[in-house]
Amino acid sequence: MKRAIFAIAAAGLLTTACASDPYGYGGTNETVRQGAAGAAIGAVAGAIIGNNVGDGSAGTGAAIGAAVGGAAGAIRGSNQDRANQRRNYDQQRGAYYYCYPEGDCYWEDGTRRNPPRY
Repeated sequence: MKRAIFAIAAAGLLTTACASDPYGYGGTNETVRQGAAGAAIGAVAGAIIGNNVGDGSAGTGAAIGAAVGGAAGAIRGSNQDRANQRRNYDQQRGAYYYCYPEGDCYWEDGTRRNPPRY
């Protein structure tokens, strides 16, 4: 039982330690927040399931749960980030584009709208 609690605590620390905003906006980034939350929840659920099923390895279950939960949370957060971005319409091209706070803009297909600033 002590190994299971240790595995849960270690997985939670490892997943939340990497939860920072990689773009440096200083604001909330749903991809990072929900990815970390999903990883933490997945680690706990995986450790519980792993401890009670199969060979009884809570650590393996926590690692698998953290990976699956983190990926699911990051996908959900990425969709929310995209929905929260300002969506603009270019009448000349007849297409929508998104702009990030630092000024970089991208078409909906992912190509850059404006040239990079150096």
